[in-house]
Amino acid sequence: MTSRTCPCGLPEPYAKCCGRFHRGEAAAPTAEALMRSRYSAFVQRDEGYLLRTWHPRTRPPRVEFDPGTRWTGLEILGTGQGSAFHSTGTVTFRASYRGGSLHERSRFERVDGAWVYVDGDFAE
Repeated sequence: MTSRTCPCGLPEPYAKCCGRFHRGEAAAPTAEALMRSRYSAFVQRDEGYLLRTWHPRTRPPRVEFDPGTRWTGLEILGTGQGSAFHSTGTVTFRASYRGGSLHERSRFERVDGAWVYVDGDFAE
C-alpha cells in the first residue's frame, strides 16, 4: 500500500475511496463498501466513524484501539446480499496485521437507509 492508495485494498486514493465516507461526504452504498470503509477507519483510528456506522443495538460506548496493532491488508472472502436492493447483508473477510490476522463473517443492516455494522462471528 502506498501513501496514496486506500487502506481498504481498492486501487483508489484514500481521499476518493473511504476518505469520502469518513468525512461524511457520501454513505457507503453496499455492505461490502461499509466493511472496507470500517477497516480503513481502524487503520486511521477514526473512532467517530466507527461508532456512527455501528448499529445502535450493538454499538459500544467507545472503540479501544490497540496501540501495537499495525493493520497491513484486507481481503474480502465473500459477500451475501448487502447490495442497494437489500436490507441486510454479510461480508466475510480477513484483516491482516503484523503478526497475524482476523477472520470474521460480519453482519450488516440498514438503519434509516444507511448501512451499519451489527456484529460478527470469528472464524479460525
